[in-house]
Amino acid sequence: MALIVQKYGGTSVGDPDRIRNVARRVKKTQAAGNQVVVVVSAMAGETNRLVGLAHEMHPEPSTREYDVLLSTGEQVTIACLALALQAMDQPSRSFLGHQVQIMTDNAYSKARIKSIDDTRIRCALDAGNVVVVAGFQGMDEEGNITTLGRGGSDTSAVALAAALKADACEIYTDVDGVYTADPRLCASASKLNKISYEEMLEMASAGAKVLQHRAVELAAKHDVPLWVKSSFSEEEGTLVTKEDSAMAQLLVSGVEHNENEAKIAVRHLADEPGVAARLFMPIAEANINVDMIVQNVSADGFTDLTFTVPQNELKQAIQIAEEVTKGMDGSAIETDENIAKVSVIGVGMRSHAGVASTAFKRLSEAGINIDMISTSEIKISMVIKQDQMEKAINELHEAFELGQLNT
Repeated sequence: MALIVQKYGGTSVGDPDRIRNVARRVKKTQAAGNQVVVVVSAMAGETNRLVGLAHEMHPEPSTREYDVLLSTGEQVTIACLALALQAMDQPSRSFLGHQVQIMTDNAYSKARIKSIDDTRIRCALDAGNVVVVAGFQGMDEEGNITTLGRGGSDTSAVALAAALKADACEIYTDVDGVYTADPRLCASASKLNKISYEEMLEMASAGAKVLQHRAVELAAKHDVPLWVKSSFSEEEGTLVTKEDSAMAQLLVSGVEHNENEAKIAVRHLADEPGVAARLFMPIAEANINVDMIVQNVSADGFTDLTFTVPQNELKQAIQIAEEVTKGMDGSAIETDENIAKVSVIGVGMRSHAGVASTAFKRLSEAGINIDMISTSEIKISMVIKQDQMEKAINELHEAFELGQLNT
């Protein structure tokens, strides 16, 4: 008997008919002789509604109450799915995050899972139930409800799969796998049959919405076989797994993008030891994720620091930068929200030269200027103007012949 963890996103459980569709899939998996744990998100649009409600009550809601409110979306879904299963004569039991005892730190809205007590889940499974767990939420050491951030249900599912030593974790969404680019922006995008944890991690950090970054980290750490599938078709999907020799033969696996970034340039900083630490330490303490950083060459004892942050954290990052530079003669802060990050990713970069030159040359020929560049062993990221993003994706996709994969 295999133990399977399945996760269904908001579009998969968007209305009663779709919830019943999920119930049929779950029952089929159970009937095949498996134990099944299902993790669900709030119904499509519900989290946005709750966010709006919070801000209607208070312009800057406290993070504790914000999490209490947002966590209610999943409570509705787990009860509805459990009832749908019971209507199909499939015993089921629903649990909220704190009932399972998914323990997290106390970073509201961005909490990280510290431990999971699997006792209640195993008891329910042994009694023949399908277990339905609320994703996206947990509880800190003081008993406060916490949430894991947008996409956190993926993390909940993988963490449960790791804790339960599940045979597989299946992430069901509205797409049938991982593609070489966003099919909505690139008509020639092709589905990947298999991708390495490392490539998927870079894709998630580069902006891919199909899986949450922390979920992939956990899957890689605990060697959880991770499938990305569609809840609306019977397609096999994409397997996220350990790197193999065939993956390394492929020069580039995908082109990803992120248009939810903003650029901050701090001008005329004293070029001396500790200046970067004075800026970025308070930003880190505020749990703001800095992505790309560029420091200009020093001139006359002064330098510029340019970095990118998520757009929804721009205001807070600016406030911190203003506080740090207060009293510094000549310093100035400039911002730009009209940017996008486009990334080329592939484990084949380790053993093949020329990826960067190919990317830069293709964008240059297309008249696309690059503002910032960041690289890792298997990723090259470029910041460009947001209105050139779709063109850049298609140019890079064609340059690396990604439309010919799996054909």
